[in-house]
Amino acid sequence: MARAFLFVLDSFGIGGAPDAESYGDLGANTLGHIAEQCAAGLADRPGLRKGPLSLPHMQSLGLAEAAVNATGDLPAGWALSSRPRGIHGAASEVSRGKDTPSGHWEIAGQPVMFDWGYFPDDGPAFSDELVAKIVALAELPGILGNCHASGTEIIARFGAEHMKTGKPICYTSSDSVFQIAAHEESFGLERLIELCQTVRKLIDPLNIGRVIARPFVGSAETGFDRTGNRRDFSVPPPGPTLLDQVSESGHRVFAVGKIGDIYAHQGVTDVRKASGNPALFEATLKATREARDGDLVFTNFVDFDMLYGHRRDVAGYAAALEALDAMLPRFAKLLKPGDLVLMTADHGCDPTWRGTDHTRERVPILGFGPGIAARDIGVRTSYADIGATLARHLGLPATANGRSFL
Repeated sequence: MARAFLFVLDSFGIGGAPDAESYGDLGANTLGHIAEQCAAGLADRPGLRKGPLSLPHMQSLGLAEAAVNATGDLPAGWALSSRPRGIHGAASEVSRGKDTPSGHWEIAGQPVMFDWGYFPDDGPAFSDELVAKIVALAELPGILGNCHASGTEIIARFGAEHMKTGKPICYTSSDSVFQIAAHEESFGLERLIELCQTVRKLIDPLNIGRVIARPFVGSAETGFDRTGNRRDFSVPPPGPTLLDQVSESGHRVFAVGKIGDIYAHQGVTDVRKASGNPALFEATLKATREARDGDLVFTNFVDFDMLYGHRRDVAGYAAALEALDAMLPRFAKLLKPGDLVLMTADHGCDPTWRGTDHTRERVPILGFGPGIAARDIGVRTSYADIGATLARHLGLPATANGRSFL
């Protein structure tokens, strides 16, 4: 028995979803459009990056081939590898939605085959009845926002008023989510967490996927910045996942970053919090050194989505991809014979696309490890094949959904 590693590059889609049109995302392609902008010199930023998108380690594993599998098109400025050294392919999502829980749960063997609840696009997002309950139970003077919004924009718009009145900033997006932003110092981080827990209970009947605490600091004079103390309060997955199987077999599941929150901490044995991709990578290295045979190290690299995808920052997204790619050799040195690493994504968030929301796309699958044979696995019909593969690798019973490609 060996170890398993699962890295989710949050929102790193590669286009080609067969049902993209039904989500308004026909033509969306996170990798493809980033590569296109980089090749055209439109993602150059002094002091950050320049030139074509360069991901030599992921490309050597077969990322270009995975992109061709997904869409039929080669990313601009790239060539196919003469001999990819990793498992490579793409996967389509069967879950109903293009959100974080749906993608992650499907990866771990539990697709979301029900419809999430959503808040309306027009007018107030939250009903008068719901707002009244929140205000009463949390003893608030009221709320601000009550609309669909970008997190950074709504904090800039209401941050000063929030600090003056004590009213939290409440908003949503096209995802099944209720987000609450509040100042860590004037409102208090613990109070924000308690408020989110209250709201979580109130909206359970609405089948809303997540309540997210969005703490920030700063002032109207200096500007506001979100901190790394974000917390997600998710509903539990609809059934047992790969994480449950690993932990119930007596082994550990290292949940790095927001993984624990996404799975409502079901099946998680060790939580490793960190803020930002570099810190998440260091936390992953630490978990790798501690992991024993049969353990799973599961990391979500959130910056791609949170800092660059939603903010439609092509140069930032490209630079973050290049930075993570450059870190991979440090991780690879810690692998032992028989270890299997799978890298993938949970959805797309094309930084060239209209709006600020996620995009429905296929995701890449890249696999490697000492002694792991390279192969083209084509296009998988579900993200669940990823969890099924890791379960088989760890000698566990088959997951509820998915087919192993080992």
